[in-house]
Amino acid sequence: MSTLEAIIMGLIQGLTEYLPVSSSGHLAIAGTLFGLSGEDNLSFTIAVHVATVLATLVVLWREVVWLFKGLFRWDGHLNEAQRYILCIVVSMIPVGIVGLFFKDAVEEVFGSGLLVVGCCLLVTAALLIFSYYAHPRQKSYISVGDAFVIGLAQAAAVMPGLSRSGSTIATGLLLGNKKESLAQFSFLMVIPPILGEALLDILKAFSGEASSVASAGIGFWPLVAGFVTAFVSGCLACRWMIGIVRRGKLVWFGIYCAVVGAALVTSQLIG
Repeated sequence: MSTLEAIIMGLIQGLTEYLPVSSSGHLAIAGTLFGLSGEDNLSFTIAVHVATVLATLVVLWREVVWLFKGLFRWDGHLNEAQRYILCIVVSMIPVGIVGLFFKDAVEEVFGSGLLVVGCCLLVTAALLIFSYYAHPRQKSYISVGDAFVIGLAQAAAVMPGLSRSGSTIATGLLLGNKKESLAQFSFLMVIPPILGEALLDILKAFSGEASSVASAGIGFWPLVAGFVTAFVSGCLACRWMIGIVRRGKLVWFGIYCAVVGAALVTSQLIG
């Protein structure tokens, strides 16, 4: 992977991690165009995902500080911050199960070609468009049960082409949660799983169970370039996406996913 390719892929990751168009799907498309192997894609994806997690912490630092302050304060009952953290923990259960027991199967899917990406983009499109036209009764806050269902959507979104932010936000909208709070919850709930996955891969690399970044064909400077690009573009996209969700403009991303997904499926079936 060249430095220019790393910058382009870092930019794709930084923008599409927050926009509901699937970062994994677009990285798979870019990786195919650049001729990168599935192993190269996977190693680079871990690095740029950590960059976007840091971008989330920067953009939502006030919310993160509020959560930490509330976590260590006890008033005889769960305060609002502790209840929010409980929802995040519950939302992690499905993706944790997938990561522990189905990680190898997911990695095989990532290398299975663009037909899967195209089909999953069509699913993303259907979710976004349906959630735009559905009008369930509005709830005042995200419940623990809702958090678990949203977590199921996050677990399903490990499939390349199925947008994590799109799936979780659309699921929350269909459950009747307010769009003002969904983008923030969607971005915060992904932080522990991504950091946990990155830590596991680092530990495996040190123990010799997984190939290192160097052996995967990714040099130091391309990795740094991709990381920095993903971080900067992620900061911008995170702020932008929060505003988009509040204005309820997700349907346009659904149309985009439908067009790209249909084009991919058609090209793969004809080719």
